[in-house]
Formats: sequence, C-alpha cells, structure tokens
Amino acid sequence: MRRLARLFYIFFTAWRYGLLPLLRDLLRPGIRKGFLTMLCWLSPNSKMPRGVRIRLTLEALGPIFVKFGQVLSTRRDLLPEDIANELAKLQDQVPPFSNEESRRLIEVDLGQSIEEIFLEFDATPVASASVAQVHFGVLRGTEKHPEWHGRAVAIKVLRPGILPVIEGDIALLYDLAKIVERSSEDGRRLKPRENVAEFDTYLHDELDLMREAANASQLRRYFVDSKKLMIPEMYWDFCHTNVIVMERMNGVSIGRTKVLQEAGVDFKKLAADGVEIFFTQVFEYGFFHADMHPGNILISLEPETFGRFISLDFGIVGALSESDKNYLALNFLAFFNRDYRRVAELHIESGWVPANTRVEELEGAVRSVCEPYFDRPLKEISLGLVLMRLFQTSRRFKVEIQPQLTLLQKTLLNVEGLARQLDPDLDLWKTAKPILEKWISQQLGWRGLIDGLKEEAPSWAKILPTLPRLIAQSLDQGHRQKNEKNPELEVLKALLLQERRTHRLLVGALLFAGGFLAGILIISSGIY
Repeated sequence: MRRLARLFYIFFTAWRYGLLPLLRDLLRPGIRKGFLTMLCWLSPNSKMPRGVRIRLTLEALGPIFVKFGQVLSTRRDLLPEDIANELAKLQDQVPPFSNEESRRLIEVDLGQSIEEIFLEFDATPVASASVAQVHFGVLRGTEKHPEWHGRAVAIKVLRPGILPVIEGDIALLYDLAKIVERSSEDGRRLKPRENVAEFDTYLHDELDLMREAANASQLRRYFVDSKKLMIPEMYWDFCHTNVIVMERMNGVSIGRTKVLQEAGVDFKKLAADGVEIFFTQVFEYGFFHADMHPGNILISLEPETFGRFISLDFGIVGALSESDKNYLALNFLAFFNRDYRRVAELHIESGWVPANTRVEELEGAVRSVCEPYFDRPLKEISLGLVLMRLFQTSRRFKVEIQPQLTLLQKTLLNVEGLARQLDPDLDLWKTAKPILEKWISQQLGWRGLIDGLKEEAPSWAKILPTLPRLIAQSLDQGHRQKNEKNPELEVLKALLLQERRTHRLLVGALLFAGGFLAGILIISSGIY
C-alpha cells in the first residue's frame, strides 16, 4: 500500500507541476492519451517555465529524484539551456529544513550545546542539498585540542526523516527493475536489479556521515602534497553519524564561470587538471570522488592556493579492484591508440561477450562508433552519444553490462560535462593518455614486477622454508590419501596461483558498460 501511495504521489506531483504532457506525448492516440490530455488542462502550474516545473517536481519528490536532476545538470550538451540552468539549482539550493531543527540535531548528536562547541554559529545554512545541509561556525577548541580554538569550520547536518523516503523510492526502483528484467533479453542483459542494488548501497552509505568523513580523510591522505587538489580536514571529536564538523574551505563554485574568469583563473589549465585528478584517483588509487557536480567542486582564489580544486561532499565514492583497474586501463589505452582489434580481443578474453564472437566483426563495430570522434575538441563530441551508440552495438553482440562500473561511468560523464564548460577545445583523449601510460608502466612493467615481489615477499619468506617438507609429505601421502587435502600444500598452491595472476595481463572492457545511464540521459533530454 505504501508503494501504491508513493506512485500516486509521484503522479499527483507530476500533474501539479504540469509535467503530464511529457507522458501524454509518449502515448499512442486512445483513451489513456485523451484522459491525460484532460488532466493537463486542469494543471495549476502549467504556465510556469518548463525548467522551473521540472526542478520543482524533482525537489518535491525527494532525494533520489534530486540526485537524478544533479546528474542531468552537468550535461548541458544534452539539455536545453533553460532546463540545465534550473537543474543546476539542485546542486546546493534545495529548500532547507528549519534553523531550530538543525540546532537541535547538532546538540543531540554531539551531546553539547551549540555555545559549548562553537564561538560562532550561523543558524542560516550556506548550502542545502538533497541529503544534508551545511552551516558555518568557529570552534572553541577543547582540552584535548586547544589548537582548534578559533578555527573556521563547516558543520554538515543530515536531513531528518530522510531514510523512510529513500527506502520507499528504492523499493519502487526494485519493482521497476524486475519488470524491465522480465520484459526482454535486453532488459536482462542490462542487469537492472544489480544496478539498483549498487545505487541502493551508495545512497545508504551517503546517509552515514561518519562514512563520508572517513572517505574524505582517505582522499586527503592521497592528495596531501598535491598542488592541484585540496580536501578539508575532519575534526573527529565532533564527527558522528548525523553530524560532521570539518575544515572550512574558501572557494568559488566551478559552475560560476563568470566570477572565476574575472578573477583570472586559467580555464584551460583548470580543465586539464580536473581530468588528471579524476584519472589519478581512478587508476593510481582505485578510490574516486563519485559525486562531482558543481555544488561539490570549488576553485580556490586565495593567493597561496590560487586555481586549485577543492572537493567537498564525500558521501558517494567509488572503489575499484586491481582487476577492474587493469581492465579499464588496457581498454582505455587501446582505445586511445585506435587499436580496435585489441579492444575487441579484450572484450572476448574478459568473458563479457560470448566466446564464439568473431573478433573481426566486433572490431569493425567498435571502429564505426569511435573513429569519427578522434581529434575533435570536446565541443564537437558528446560522450553520452558515443556511449549510446556503443550500447546499441553492444546489444548486437550480447555484451553484459557490469554493475560495478556504473558509478564510474556516471562520474566520467560528470567530468566530461565539467571539462566541457571550462574548455570546449580540450582534447580529453590526449590529456588522459599520458596518465594511463604512466600507470600501466608502473603496474605492468619492471617496476610493477618489483613492487609485486616486494608485496609477496612476506608470504614467500614464510612458505619457502617449509617447501621441502611439503613436497615430501605430498609424495608420501599421494598414493595413500588421494582424496585428503593438505592445508599447507593448498596454501602453497594458492600462493603460486596468486603469483601467476599478479604478473599476468588482466584484461576486460569499459567501452560498452555505460550505455544504460547514457540512454537514460539522452532519452530524458529528448523528452524535455
């Protein structure tokens, strides 16, 4: 009943803000289309600008819909300007909850009054998004940390009562995924339930602000000496599940291009640095910021750090295994080198396409999609459209969508959208290629071999002295206990297998995996 009530509310909200014509135009002539046409006449807000109507609808429907609007807002190449401008307001201008409620939540979670913790506290939020809102303040310091006294901080507070709303919408998405999965072979290949499960995990992680603080702390360690990226310090004494306190970062949103231009920021350098930061996070650390809309990305204008990126909001991060990183790096590099045959071979070797697929046919299909886009600036390329064409090609070859890479694909679209705003002439491929070549050289060359041996040295040091005894035991027991396994020998076998795997080129594919999200973006653009 709750799900039916939610569906009714979604339908009512769409009617209330005059969005039913979008649904009506998708239907064939008939009773249903005529009924919707009559409802459209009765809509109270049908005269409002379409961008405003879409934004208000997403705000009214809650955090999941706001997240979707945030993703769309970065793709100005896919959306009309009026819609993109309105959706950009979802990044940090969602209506806030009351100041009194915010103060109460902070005091309950931190166990002290506002006056005991802060010298100054601004009750009016400086930013309000789908899951939380942010206030500014100044710390008093503590007996344990007197050096904190007078430090400017940002206080992030989770929205009250948000969990039931999210869980209700996630339940609806699971129902929709089941319908899509049963509808066709394409639906099953998209693995909709697995993708919803990934989205479910990310959203619930975002509701735990302690997890966000830990994510920020880890990324800060990785980039502590960086001259291109800054990440705020967390004040752990004041970090809890519903409230976190962090270093206040001064900067201008990357979406405010006029302000940045007037300040003298070099947009070409900024775009190239952004691409480098993203690929470094993905391939060097396998841990990346996965919510990169303009509300979470600032640019410092301070003299000492002028032009550096500032990352905020680490509720959604992506993590890749060594296997995933190798799959992606080898495919990207083959793609950048226009080695389409290698791309096809990697797809087949990875098992993501049927083993009986003809390499020549797959090579030709990938070439027909990708070749027209090389040597073009970003202003002439839509990665979303490329991914859409790849998705159409992947259907022919029955490529399985990989849910664990969905978040990376979405973030790559965000990065491309931001880079497009900063420098439309940026060559995305040439900027990323040296980073990938350096990483592959480190991982799969002599340096990678030496690092691998160093990493495995403790295990080998433990197993080598026992090797003669294990061999003797194996020969002695082999003919008497054929079905009985020796635990230590099994450990040796496992180590040997792991060592072989460590030095084998792991292969796979990224190119076809982004079709699902790209399809949603493009279809949405077409509807609007």
